[in-house]
Amino acid sequence: MLRRSRLTVLVCCLTMALMAATASALLEEIEAALAGRGTLAPVTMVGEGSARSAFAVSALAQASVAAAGAAMASLMAEGDLSTPPAVTVDGVLTDGWFQRSIRPIGWELPPVWDAVAGDYEAEDGWIKLHTNAPHHRLAALAVLDAPADREAVTKAVAGWKAEVLEEAVVAAGGAAAAMRSVDDWRRHPQGRAVAAEPLVHWERTSRCDGSVGHPPAGADRPLAGVRVLDLTRVLAGPVATRLLAGWGADVLRIDPPDWDEPALAPDMTLGKRCARVDLRAPDGRDRFLDLLRSADVLVHGYRSDALDGLGLGADLRSEQRPCLVDVSLDAYGWSGPWRTRRGFDSLVQMSVGIADAGRRAAGSDRPVPLPFQALDHATGYLMAAAAIRGLGLRRTEGTGSRWRLSLARTAMMLIDAGVARAPATPEGAAPPAVVDAPIERTVWGDARRLPAPLTVEGAPVRWSLPARPLGSDQPLWEG
Repeated sequence: MLRRSRLTVLVCCLTMALMAATASALLEEIEAALAGRGTLAPVTMVGEGSARSAFAVSALAQASVAAAGAAMASLMAEGDLSTPPAVTVDGVLTDGWFQRSIRPIGWELPPVWDAVAGDYEAEDGWIKLHTNAPHHRLAALAVLDAPADREAVTKAVAGWKAEVLEEAVVAAGGAAAAMRSVDDWRRHPQGRAVAAEPLVHWERTSRCDGSVGHPPAGADRPLAGVRVLDLTRVLAGPVATRLLAGWGADVLRIDPPDWDEPALAPDMTLGKRCARVDLRAPDGRDRFLDLLRSADVLVHGYRSDALDGLGLGADLRSEQRPCLVDVSLDAYGWSGPWRTRRGFDSLVQMSVGIADAGRRAAGSDRPVPLPFQALDHATGYLMAAAAIRGLGLRRTEGTGSRWRLSLARTAMMLIDAGVARAPATPEGAAPPAVVDAPIERTVWGDARRLPAPLTVEGAPVRWSLPARPLGSDQPLWEG
């Protein structure tokens, strides 16, 4: 018994050391991608995430959060600070925030998935249908010629080859992904294209007076006065802008008139104001451009050709707002045959081989994804870091910048980090309990929040606005 106990302690210590080393290596890779500017601040990672996965998912979580903290510390150090502020990331809290930060009191969050969404066995493999959005659900059901009934959909999918059905659903305007292995993805034309892309693509754009939207040096709200125009939805972009709001930015989220996220809004709208604008309508486009002319940061997650199709391409954005920090995200990368394909975290996991590797590690006969939407969350923190780096470039060089990231490229960084210690399971780690956190008054009811997973000395992450439903505010800047 004693021998086994000592062995268990040794394995635990080795595991923690391995995860810390992996997180540090990932942070180094991320830092190299973010404008090539090394971390000025000391970064300490404490606590061990407990997510069980075929991949080092907790290490990815800590590294991505640390990158955002390091970016903020670097920005603060460019002011009047003689010493860069220290950064601390809590692994337990980070795993919790990668699941959900809010804990309702006396009410429940709506289910995340609709009745049709999920994994289905096709004739020659597995496919995931993403049907939370009504138009995506209608597209899939039309291709399958099936009602919105899980049994009927299961029967219909069984008669298709997985990749043929994938292409048919995507062509119909839906969202789906056949399960591939990592090797299959590396050979796939899109996999090869993504592998050739940088983790973070960035470039300088128009010049201006760098004091525009200048974060006040030494303030404990280092992004006070910075206006962030948020055109993002599920899920990475909202993670990014939530953190920016936590450091004092004025975040205005813009959604189409017909879009809603009832299961996500209580978690993802924290600290933001939320309005609706129809970018397809002339008056909506004018309203957007008016907001853009006063924005410091634009964060958007449309497909790579979508804003161009609306007449709101990158050159116009830069012309309308010189020195803009323009941060964008897509699912499958910015080159290759799938560069304009609809995608979500769960679909990318199927495409790139993560769900298949999880299946093999767990000894399961069906897909086993990551224990939480780690690609979304990690990419979100990288987007926040990019936005902060962009503000730093504007301060030091008087130039705007453009930044591009993708879920698929983040996924390849995770895959390349190697397999993790634990066999994969479809369940996430038990989220941390929230006992002493102050009560947050929301329109849905009272709730508590997890403490922030990130501490930057002198700049606590805190939010001045509670979460709210989409469309709660007017499309106007404060003041």
